[in-house]
Amino acid sequence: MSFIAEIETRVAGIPCVIGVVEYFSVAGSYCQNAASDWDYHGYSESDWVVCDRRGRPAPWLAKKMTSKDESRIEREIAQHMND
Repeated sequence: MSFIAEIETRVAGIPCVIGVVEYFSVAGSYCQNAASDWDYHGYSESDWVVCDRRGRPAPWLAKKMTSKDESRIEREIAQHMND
């Protein structure tokens, strides 16, 4: 599998790599007449895979992921891709 980025992180305290398959970001307009809150604030979307430290997909580790892990990883991806 080919990744556009690989980010070292942890899931359930276990070191791993997040392989980013796709990333899309739209900047906010911060215009008072924006059609929606997404148009006002902007948004990003990503598709990614939890991998072991060697870069192999690790579905067993993805099952251990909490919603907090998922939110943190989404933020880490956005920060990495926007830097």
